[in-house]
Amino acid sequence: MSDQQSPSSPQRGAHHANRLDSSTPRRWQFWIDRGGTFTDVVGRRPDGSLVSAKLLSENPEQYADAAIAGIRRLLGVAPGDPMPADQIEAVKMGTTVATNALLERKGEPLLLMVTRGFADAPRIGYQARPRLFDRHIVLPELLYREVVEVDERMAADGSLVRPLDEANARLALQSAFDRGLRAVAIVLMHAYRYPAHEARLAEIARDIGYTQISVSHRASPLIRFVARADTTVVDAYLSPVLRRYVDRIAAGLPGVRLQFMQSNGGLTDAQAFQGKDSILSGPAGGIVGMARVSQAAGFDRVIGFDMGGTSTDVSHFAGEFERVFDTQVAGVRLRAPMMSIHTVAAGGGSILHFDGARFRVGPDSAGASPGPACYRRGGPLTVTDANVMLGKIQPDFFPKVFGPQGDAPLDREVVRERFSELAQTIAQATGRQLSPEQVAQGFIDIANANMADAIKKISVQRGYDVTSYALTVFGGAGGQHACAVADALAMPTVMAHPLAGVLSAYGMGLAEPASLRERSIERRLDDQGLAEAIGQLDALDRQARDDLVAQGEPAGRLRVERRVHIKYQGTDTAVTVPLGAIDEMVSRFEAAYRQRFAFLLAGRALAIESVSVEAISPRAADDAPVSGIGPGIRSTTGQSDPMAAPTPGAIVSLYSAGEWWDAPLFDRETLSVGAVIDGPAIVSDATATTIVDVGWRATMSPRGDL
Repeated sequence: MSDQQSPSSPQRGAHHANRLDSSTPRRWQFWIDRGGTFTDVVGRRPDGSLVSAKLLSENPEQYADAAIAGIRRLLGVAPGDPMPADQIEAVKMGTTVATNALLERKGEPLLLMVTRGFADAPRIGYQARPRLFDRHIVLPELLYREVVEVDERMAADGSLVRPLDEANARLALQSAFDRGLRAVAIVLMHAYRYPAHEARLAEIARDIGYTQISVSHRASPLIRFVARADTTVVDAYLSPVLRRYVDRIAAGLPGVRLQFMQSNGGLTDAQAFQGKDSILSGPAGGIVGMARVSQAAGFDRVIGFDMGGTSTDVSHFAGEFERVFDTQVAGVRLRAPMMSIHTVAAGGGSILHFDGARFRVGPDSAGASPGPACYRRGGPLTVTDANVMLGKIQPDFFPKVFGPQGDAPLDREVVRERFSELAQTIAQATGRQLSPEQVAQGFIDIANANMADAIKKISVQRGYDVTSYALTVFGGAGGQHACAVADALAMPTVMAHPLAGVLSAYGMGLAEPASLRERSIERRLDDQGLAEAIGQLDALDRQARDDLVAQGEPAGRLRVERRVHIKYQGTDTAVTVPLGAIDEMVSRFEAAYRQRFAFLLAGRALAIESVSVEAISPRAADDAPVSGIGPGIRSTTGQSDPMAAPTPGAIVSLYSAGEWWDAPLFDRETLSVGAVIDGPAIVSDATATTIVDVGWRATMSPRGDL
């Protein structure tokens, strides 16, 4: 947490003035996922019905910000007219703004302050060699511009080794400030437990005029100097970028309560949104949505398959959210609670390459601008173009939001021309004569294999048998690949929610405000260690509750979950279990450890590495539905009639199983409950296209799930 964003800060809660009680008439809510290629918007009308829109995240000829433009579109407000903020109850959104700033190294110029003698520690890191045989090691670019060593030192037991030299520290801070730096990350030895020196340096920096001050005892109050430094630097580097974006959105929505999704899956007030908690802001909403709609459909064990324009995110859910605390994003180490998501660079916008000998998909993406070749902006061939080539995307039944005016359909002709040219290039280079559709299918097969391998990493390699799971597919491109990926994994069931194309945005509406706090313990798991852990949990409990109350959440409705992170002494891998009696926690630890690693360390003592508390504000009874999708999202549901054959809206050409088919195309909104569709077939709706492959059968459930 940055220094200015502490729970006692007066600007906390600036956007919750409009929190409604049960007697207040309902107004619009908007749930938004601003992705790398598309921005998805789901609006809940005052009557509870849902509407949705999908816009290009970058379309400078049409609008300055896709989120605001989407709200205007659903409200029917012209671009030049004032925003009717009085009609909006709340906006809940996830954003990739901070993630993109990290990927592109466009964060805030930054000063790092460390204890004297440790200036090189963040650069040295753990001396890991992830690519053991590389002879030329290219280290990631440092996020901080300058580093200053401070004369001070606290011992591990809290005794003072060297007092803080405030005079020289002030001179160093002032000098960096005069050179134009306005953000500082402060990381001192043992400050996770003894933060007095960090707090004093923060006061000096605030007096000088620094606008972003991140201190490690708030950003990452856990043992390990390098991990604390990395996390604090990321927080200071990204928070100003995030703050500017949040302020711009807030300026376009005056007086509206604005909440953002955190990487841990909980919503937070806009003014409490921090850089370190924003990396997986958008994908986390998808995990929440995937889990909630899967449970409502009767699936307790699912693999989430979120294929968007830039990448594919896969996740595992078996009754509770899985989180990781140490991760690496864009070459940057980070320790912060995040949803456990594995990402592979295989999205609809992933660029197709032929290097003279082999096909390759990604990792680079065409993004929203210029986008795939079919977007009419001169972009390269991508996975989306391959699906257009194969008939899995039908331009006549796809949103017409392309071209200079934003009103043209996808360009099928340029796709066929480009694949024909590529087929000729391949023939000249290899002597193999492939048709354009065979070339496209080859790239699709590679993308599918990459995505199936990603699912294996989060399931099979961790001891889970995916053949007993359902594959919950979402994202604009997920439905086009779901059956093929499920086939590769021998998964028998695929589920597509009616809002699968915008499920990450829908997940923002299903998420709950949450505050997660953690602290290092590093004590043996015995009565004395447990007593200390409970004492720390009590303190974290109060902090997390106060955090949500400061955001306007009712204190009496909060739910708190307490967890203990246990490991074998002398090891680094901790397992998270709920707080309970020692015997109960040991039993849970051993079961989880055995499943993950297939063995136990007999005779090795257990230790409490850290503890964490999550305070949650459950949704009000009249808030977003968890089961069902709300009235009005589907125009017809009909009565269950398994014998009724649905009537296709068109017959189209679809390439599947190595040949062309005359396949029926169905408008999803016209399908009745119990409708059965045998593949090959296409089911199209306003935000997604779902392919029913050869050998698959689709059925419409009473909830509208396919």
